[in-house]
Amino acid sequence: MKIADIRKQSTNELATSATSMREEIAELKRRMHVGEVQNVKILREKRKDLARMLTVLSEQLAKEAV
Repeated sequence: MKIADIRKQSTNELATSATSMREEIAELKRRMHVGEVQNVKILREKRKDLARMLTVLSEQLAKEAV
């Protein structure tokens, strides 16, 4: 997911997206341990997307607080 797409989302949308992304990451980790998923790049990309979402979310919350 591109950072420009993430910045277009509202605070509430980012919070729900981050929650669903965490669930996806947990599911991918579980599937990797079982051996169903071989491509570890997917997990790495999801973690980076989550980090981007959380960064933009914290920026938006800081702007709202001021």
